[in-house]
Amino acid sequence: MKNEKTTEGKSGAPSSPPVKGPDLGATAKSMERYERFGMADRVIAVGFWINAVLMVMKLLAGHFGHSEAVFADGMESAADFVAILASIIALKIGRKPFDDDHPYGHGKAESIAAILVSLVIFTTGGGILYKATMTIIERNYAEPQLIAVLAALATIVIKETLFRYTRRVSKKLESPAVEAIARDHRKDALTSVATLIGVGGAYFGVALMDPLAAGLTALFIGHIGWQTFRNAANDLMDGQPPKELITAVTAIAAGVPRVEHVHEIRSRRSGQYLIVDLKLDMDPEMTVKESHRITSDVKRLIFERFPNVGDVMIHINPHEEEHEDLIRL
Repeated sequence: MKNEKTTEGKSGAPSSPPVKGPDLGATAKSMERYERFGMADRVIAVGFWINAVLMVMKLLAGHFGHSEAVFADGMESAADFVAILASIIALKIGRKPFDDDHPYGHGKAESIAAILVSLVIFTTGGGILYKATMTIIERNYAEPQLIAVLAALATIVIKETLFRYTRRVSKKLESPAVEAIARDHRKDALTSVATLIGVGGAYFGVALMDPLAAGLTALFIGHIGWQTFRNAANDLMDGQPPKELITAVTAIAAGVPRVEHVHEIRSRRSGQYLIVDLKLDMDPEMTVKESHRITSDVKRLIFERFPNVGDVMIHINPHEEEHEDLIRL
């Protein structure tokens, strides 16, 4: 066949196939989706309730313990509620399968939520920095109590543990929303280190250290906010995933018999899933049936190797023949 042949359009299979056999049955696919989003729900719910306890603890300890740094830490935890609620809503939307109006699924909702999380983080950091600056300018220092020091210490331990748990799940799911929450937990742990140093120094007589710690906390918050914003914006702009993944997918496709060459590969993220576009060079005399079987093998192998690949769209070019790739991007 002399003309270009296209196989594999949009697939309704946003998950990896069962281990045994080539069948990508609906039951296995819905089960895999249920498990992925159920895992994300659990890790966010744990963070939500632990954050609630820490928020109340730090606000009370900061108020009654006369520590601006600890109270600012509590306000930062209050802002986290907005971030976590945004992630919960995003996961509820993102778990919906593709439909006529959203043929690539609803996964981008997670990246939108991550953008909102970053804006909340920026706003919180700006407010804390302003208050700390005014305290230093006006020299209106307080004398922190021991309860404030203990609250900062407890926050470090709890938040670092929560970060490690959430990050582990985030890496497994490759979810932008869960990753944003994990970064938020790490931010809390880091800022609480600064808080502990500041409130501890003020407790032992160096009053200036408390507002200085609050200001340093604000800078940490801004850095985490920027990282979260940058990653989410990259996904919304259909940025290419890591080169290691592209190289691995290319090797899988090129290794399938009768695939002469991987002409081009592109990929973009949709929530927890990746959508891969492949252009493969094959024998121009190959029948449509044969090319379909080969591209199905390519797709199946990619699904087996990468559970977070939601769809693989394959275009076939005639090998060693002149052809024009039509594109306007």
